[in-house]
Amino acid sequence: MSLKSDIQIAQANEMKEIYELAKEAGIDEKYLEPYGKYKAKIDYSILKDKEKEKNGKLILVTAITPTPAGEGKTTTTVGLADGLRKLGKKSFVTLREPSLGPVFGVKGGAAGGGYAQVVPMEDINLHFTGDIHAVGAANNLIAAIMDNHIYQGNALGIDVRKITWNRCMDMNDRQLRNITDGLGGKVNGVPREDHFDITVASEIMAILCLSKDMDDLKDRISKVVVGYSFKDEPITAGELKAQGAIAALLKDALKPNLVQTLEHTPAFIHGGPFANIAHGCNSIMATRTALKLSDYVVTEAGFGADLGAEKFIDIKCRVADLRPNCVVIVASVRSLKHHGGVLKEDLSKENPEALAKGLPNLLQHVENVTRVYGLPTVVAINRFPTDTEEEISLIREKCNELSVNVALSEVWEKGGEGGRELAEEVVRLCETESKMNFVYETDSAILDKIKSIATRVYRAKDVVLLPNAQKQMEQLTALGYSKLPVCMAKTQYSFSDDPSLRGTPKDFVVSIRNLKVSAGAGFIVALTGDIMTLPGLPKVPAAESIDVDSKGKITGLF
Repeated sequence: MSLKSDIQIAQANEMKEIYELAKEAGIDEKYLEPYGKYKAKIDYSILKDKEKEKNGKLILVTAITPTPAGEGKTTTTVGLADGLRKLGKKSFVTLREPSLGPVFGVKGGAAGGGYAQVVPMEDINLHFTGDIHAVGAANNLIAAIMDNHIYQGNALGIDVRKITWNRCMDMNDRQLRNITDGLGGKVNGVPREDHFDITVASEIMAILCLSKDMDDLKDRISKVVVGYSFKDEPITAGELKAQGAIAALLKDALKPNLVQTLEHTPAFIHGGPFANIAHGCNSIMATRTALKLSDYVVTEAGFGADLGAEKFIDIKCRVADLRPNCVVIVASVRSLKHHGGVLKEDLSKENPEALAKGLPNLLQHVENVTRVYGLPTVVAINRFPTDTEEEISLIREKCNELSVNVALSEVWEKGGEGGRELAEEVVRLCETESKMNFVYETDSAILDKIKSIATRVYRAKDVVLLPNAQKQMEQLTALGYSKLPVCMAKTQYSFSDDPSLRGTPKDFVVSIRNLKVSAGAGFIVALTGDIMTLPGLPKVPAAESIDVDSKGKITGLF
């Protein structure tokens, strides 16, 4: 087993130049816009030109409720795509772009790990091709145009007390969550309360990922609600005449980014909405393009299946008319023992009793995917050296009782070779018949949709709308937004809205404190608990360990 760090493994890898990679992937040079030797953007005209090509199979990778022990979802996603190539299949992997906030905060990067990574990992985890910066600029241009409109006479009658559009930045900076701006006299704007979100929580990021083409992008931007007038009527970016300029800023960001895995499997990494406060999936453009280029497309949705997978199905699949052919649920023995009450420092010790207590968390996710969503499923155990046969056998036994097989994933250590068993089961499942179910119908009332998610997926006893949310629901219904899907903003650490409730909590009530329409993205965001749209840095941020030497070589990124 290698003792090298992820970044050392990545830096030792010999990448294929982007022209060679694109040629092998079936991407003609005319669609290629290189960003250096090893990454490129793909012109969105490729989708129109390949419109009549047959789609490949779509595999969704999700996971159990996240723990500090780690589940290895992205690592498994990358390793599975490599594993399919080991079986002689033409595969592609599509992922989200990492946000700088987590890179410098607690989580670190998001390019996989060990021998199942996408490269160049330093670029991917830092500025990459500038997409997230473009989203931030677009978001803040709307804010600037709106505040300038107010300053220049406010012809639309925007009530500064009812502005819903926040500024954003791609960094964990709690200091900017709540601010007062426009100070310093008349020439410096109109004083008001303001707020910042992290860029990947911006509605612009969701719009980028859910847009089918440039015309759809502009139409969605024009529908963005920035606030309300003194008459309580919504004010849109279209009324501010902002959509053209915003689309110009996003022209290149809309194009999928092509990179590769360590084993040279083509990878689209495009878009980066968080799954606990946004819809948590990579772009429709990237997924659709990959489906036209390969036999199997492996993609992931953020955090556990209660968040990312639910939104993948109820939001992304509705918009893009997609349906996964099978679902992979990633878990580890360590993380299940954590759900069973074991402290992080004791997770390496064999403990079948704690594993048995933690297993219901996995089984609830399995039941949701197979019975609620109706999709063929395999459980991938991200194997650690300390896992025992007794522990793995227990997981197999309980999953088999639900008619779901378990495959060991050793891709961190062995790359694609360690994903063969999982790949074989995925190929088998992709040939089975299934019919995907949505959790709710969009024509039902807002509260009914929220209750469907909370009771059917989270297994909550009930949902309570706090007075502010109740008022907002009535207003959104009156304005004609009630038929939109719901995007739940909820802690990723629990099925409930309380992050301290591990495992499978019972008899809890989900409290909705705020409802906000993202009319451009096409969903209503329901905020629960204490969910933050701009995280903060921990006491010892990952940034303290990152450095670069005199030759430009980065260290400490992983």
